[in-house]
Amino acid sequence: MLESSKDSAKLDAMKRIVGMIAKGKNASELFPAVVKNVASKNIEIKKLVYVYLMRYAEEQQDLALLSISTFQRALKDPNQLIRASALRVLSSIRVPIIVPIMMLAIKEASSDLSPYVRKNAAHAIQKLYSLDPEQKEMLIEVIEKLLKDRSTLVAGSVVMAFEEVCPDRIDLIHKNYRKLCNLLVDVEEWGQVVIIHMLTRYARTQFVSPWKTDDDIVEEYNENNFYESDEEQKEKDRNVKKTYTMDPDHRLLLRNTKPLLQSRNAAVVMAVAQLYWHLAPKSEAGIVSKSLVRLLRSNREVQYIVLQNIATMSIQRKGMFEPYLKSFYVRSTDPTMIKTLKLEILTNLANEANISTLLREFQTYVKSQDKQFAAATIQAIGRCATNITEVTDTCLNGLVCLLSNRDETVVAESVVVIKKLLQTQPAHHGEIIKHMAKLLDNITVPVARASILWLIGEYCERVPKIAPDVLRKTAKSFTNEDDLVKLQILSLGAKLYLTNSKQTKLLTQYVLNLGKYDQSYDIRDRTRFIRQLIVPNEKSGALSKYAKKIFLAQKPAPLLESPFKDRDHFQLGTLSHTLNSRATGYLELSDWPDVAPDPAVRNVEVAESAKEWTAILGKTKKEKPTEKFYSESEEEEDESASTSATESESGSESEKEDKEEGSSDESSESSSSSEESSDSESDSKESIAKKASGAVKESNAGEIKRKAKGISKNRNTSSSSDTVSSSSEESSSDSKSVSDSRSDSDSGKSRSATSSKKEEKTAQDRKTPSKQDVFLLDLDDFHPVTTPVAVPTAAVLSPSLTADLEGLSLSGSSVIDQVTTQVFVPTKTHEMLHRMTGKGLSAHYHFSRQPDMFGDHMVSVQVTVTNTTDQKIENIHIGETKLPLGMRIHEFNPIECLEPGGSATVSMGIDFCDSTQTASFQLCTKDDHFNVNIQPPVGELLLPVTMSEKDFKKEQGMLTGMNETSATIAVAPQNSTSLVIIEKVVKAANLGVVPSGQDNIHRFAAKTVHSGSLMLVTVELKESSTAQLIINTEKTVIGSVLLRELKPVLSQG
Repeated sequence: MLESSKDSAKLDAMKRIVGMIAKGKNASELFPAVVKNVASKNIEIKKLVYVYLMRYAEEQQDLALLSISTFQRALKDPNQLIRASALRVLSSIRVPIIVPIMMLAIKEASSDLSPYVRKNAAHAIQKLYSLDPEQKEMLIEVIEKLLKDRSTLVAGSVVMAFEEVCPDRIDLIHKNYRKLCNLLVDVEEWGQVVIIHMLTRYARTQFVSPWKTDDDIVEEYNENNFYESDEEQKEKDRNVKKTYTMDPDHRLLLRNTKPLLQSRNAAVVMAVAQLYWHLAPKSEAGIVSKSLVRLLRSNREVQYIVLQNIATMSIQRKGMFEPYLKSFYVRSTDPTMIKTLKLEILTNLANEANISTLLREFQTYVKSQDKQFAAATIQAIGRCATNITEVTDTCLNGLVCLLSNRDETVVAESVVVIKKLLQTQPAHHGEIIKHMAKLLDNITVPVARASILWLIGEYCERVPKIAPDVLRKTAKSFTNEDDLVKLQILSLGAKLYLTNSKQTKLLTQYVLNLGKYDQSYDIRDRTRFIRQLIVPNEKSGALSKYAKKIFLAQKPAPLLESPFKDRDHFQLGTLSHTLNSRATGYLELSDWPDVAPDPAVRNVEVAESAKEWTAILGKTKKEKPTEKFYSESEEEEDESASTSATESESGSESEKEDKEEGSSDESSESSSSSEESSDSESDSKESIAKKASGAVKESNAGEIKRKAKGISKNRNTSSSSDTVSSSSEESSSDSKSVSDSRSDSDSGKSRSATSSKKEEKTAQDRKTPSKQDVFLLDLDDFHPVTTPVAVPTAAVLSPSLTADLEGLSLSGSSVIDQVTTQVFVPTKTHEMLHRMTGKGLSAHYHFSRQPDMFGDHMVSVQVTVTNTTDQKIENIHIGETKLPLGMRIHEFNPIECLEPGGSATVSMGIDFCDSTQTASFQLCTKDDHFNVNIQPPVGELLLPVTMSEKDFKKEQGMLTGMNETSATIAVAPQNSTSLVIIEKVVKAANLGVVPSGQDNIHRFAAKTVHSGSLMLVTVELKESSTAQLIINTEKTVIGSVLLRELKPVLSQG
């Protein structure tokens, strides 16, 4: 079905495959068949193919790499879902070789008009960072840019990327702190959790601790604070001692997170609860308890996590959960893990007021069929007995009653707990010890038996008659006992030997002899130690004198504590807190600072940006009426229309995207940064159009008027569309309504249409100027756009040439340029064919940096072939070519005969399509053929352009944002002079030198050979032997590669 020519069959097949994946079945075998359909024109098929690829791209990396060019094309697709899916698939291919491609795709997507695509760019940042951590600095720049995004869709994703890549860069959050607080309510739930955790860490570094005594707190928090008037609040403040004042930004965070306690998502509620626990004054933290108790109605997994956090909270602040005591009563349907946690919380909340209720509840729990839970209940009773002295006796009597229980587990646990309780008041409980000694015959659980033996040994003086008898009984069964019990029998014997040696001397020696030959080395080791200590002989050391003090020393009573007591050093709600162990990637909460850092770092200069915004809008409105269109006939209008249709590919694509995004509902969510950039572009373009129309007025040549008319019309069309999009964005950002933006854009279009018609009529009514010869030098006065114009030798346009020029169309590029002569011709040659490989034929090539005679888009390459044999080599020519898509070769004329020791130089042209991909072909002779390659350095893909400094700056202003790449480099001292810098740069790349009025700034200009895109290079020398290297170009791939090649050129000596 996937091979079918019908889209309906393919769509049905893809639906079935995605259905298989959803059911958990393996569909990886279908990868080759599915990946063929990635270029399908049907949007529904394409979406499903991308869903499949996102699942299996990581497993089938080799096959996915074959379609990488398709994914790159899809990054410019008009449909935002396709663009986002392509980025997701690209970032799922975990191959280091495509890291530069991923980096560029992320940079482009971060400036996309669609918030959904920008969100996916933020997701891709984390994948790229895990693949290549060396990209950290470049990724931080993208994160910094995305943090400024005002879209709620992007906020959570970019904060997650921030936490993954650079969680220590708190300085990136300062300016965005208030924005994130205000956006928090509208962000999706997953994003809310991430942002809250990040802001918790941020607040602990920026604000002072609010945990003072209640008397010192200025703001007693209650629900009415928000509704009281300012005067009432001031009066209250005067009456309160002002020793601590909460930072307004601290209060902003607490206030904006409070509504999220009502969220339906348990993770969000838990995140807000931990924020209040770690940041809020203790008097305010109580508001989270009700929301946490509400979560106990969720499924068991959620209950488990919430109860763990409540258990930690209830140790320090019992009052928070005391009103909800009954919510923690155990249900019969609860799983053991939930029961145990509820029991833990009930024990933490126990006090004199509610202990009687809790003990009645515990009595029921002890009878539970769940033995693990019953044992935990007995431990809880023991903890209550130690914590609340009033009920110690009651609990002890209850536990003694449990000793007669039929269940061994209950009895054993009771014995262990009683042992711990008796240590607190041993003098009063001789009867209990006797009772437990009687149970020794029936109890088989090793821990319980060991506990009874320890008690009898420890308090043997209080039960002098029973203790020797117990030793006698256990000595009989010594060989069958557990190791734990054996150790206690040895200890009991040693203690009785020291206190009642008459009765127990022989018994103890018997037990020690048994232990001497036991299988366990622990038992043997303990036996030798005890024998040397208690039985004096010649070899005994000084310690034997103190044997009684050692064995019968008073032991401190054990402290029964909650297992959650030591978890509070982990942040609540984290995996580390759940595991009670530091998990990978855990970020610790810092301690409160003694003095709060400067709060001014969070101030955003709203006023200045507002002024700039107003200025841009005002400028746009003023310049709109001055746009003029010159037209002499309807035919010329048709010509100019066809001219505009031949704009560069990149320009047309961007316009399409602008129109689509402008008309879609999501334009209302576009970020302020994209709005500002579109406005500034429209502003600059309108001013350019204004200059163009003014220049045409002054010009008297009809031919120039025709040309200018075409340019200005192109420019005005694009600027008016840009203006419409900017006006729609302005209205949408102000009123948040799509209808307003649409009406604005429609009115903008109608205004520009009427103004253009009027101006066309005016132009037609004017007199046609008298025809006269025009010198090309006159073009210097003509500035239709920011136009670097090379001045060739003066030549007169003949009437026939003028007629020919009328049909020419100008490209959509904003530059009318002419290639200047190369500044430097490289002498370096590259080996194409070694004489050993070529059976005596060797070939070298170098780049002549001349405009190629074979075609405008081709790079000229000089090839020198040499015959190193002693025989003639005939018919040297180019055979089969293996070229990437779009690349072309103009072959050199065949060399008929090459004499022995002779060499010949020929020229060939290669269209590299503005890429550094290798051109592979066969160099053939009459008898053999050899596979050879030519790979161009990026600097040879350029042709130098002449332009003035003023034009350079204007063009540079239009190529900012994503079209600009820069780096700071350390310049070698010998490279800091102007001549050396110019020499090194033009050697590395075929660039033209632009005159500069500043000694520390050097400018170079060129255009790409294939597409004619401008390449502007600026080297600005800074202090302390550093320089900033800036490259502005539409071809961002070439720009970044050129930047990488120029950096070592300037930094090395």
